[in-house]
Amino acid sequence: ACKLFDAALTQYVTWTNDQSLGGLEGTLSKLQVADPNFVMGNVIANGLVLIGTGSSVRLDKKLDNAIKNMVSLSHSQPLSEREKMHVSAVELFARGQINQACDTWEEILQSNPTDMLALKFAHDGYFYMGSQTQMRDSIARVYRYWTPDIPLSSYIKGMYAFGLVETNFYDRAEKLAYQALAINQRDAWSVHALAHVNEMKADLKSGLAFMKQTENNWKDSDMLACHNYWHWALYFIEKVSRFFHHYLSFQKE
Repeated sequence: ACKLFDAALTQYVTWTNDQSLGGLEGTLSKLQVADPNFVMGNVIANGLVLIGTGSSVRLDKKLDNAIKNMVSLSHSQPLSEREKMHVSAVELFARGQINQACDTWEEILQSNPTDMLALKFAHDGYFYMGSQTQMRDSIARVYRYWTPDIPLSSYIKGMYAFGLVETNFYDRAEKLAYQALAINQRDAWSVHALAHVNEMKADLKSGLAFMKQTENNWKDSDMLACHNYWHWALYFIEKVSRFFHHYLSFQKE
């Protein structure tokens, strides 16, 4: 169950589906079978359903029961304080209290700055609320603790880069994203951050070249690849728009 928890978290962070495990969905199913009473297994499974935003406890009775079961399990086992806070955060998120859920994940990170699940859930929670500064600063506060020997540490650079993009620090974001890609060229979230950088700088030439040159690295990150292709398409739309703008200006002259 612990190995499957790790595999689920890894797929979530890297935006990939491990086909040998049946993808993220298959991994979570195997995790449930391996130990249905594993509280943190329930936390990540329920949290990912909620983060996916395709369902809610108000409309989905199965999800509502899963949340209640998670809370019930947490009361029947001798959990650590951190585990209890993880349960509380997911329950808050399920009730639509995203801001309070993020506060709870931040509380976890104060004493456990390398808790990737808390960091990633908070990152996505801030994204949904449009809280750009918090999305950046949540990573900034723990960034120095993520030394290279910690698994998945390079992905923190891409997450930080996106927060920097969203708060208009384009040069710093670009530097960090390229650092992440130098460690792992398949980091699709860092690619995503650079796609934003080139868009915000209106650098179509660099944007088009970068997406084309790196496509084989991120195209299999199926959870995010479709979105990166969308960003690539935006460059072409802007290119056509510029062409017609120049054409119409020429016609007027």
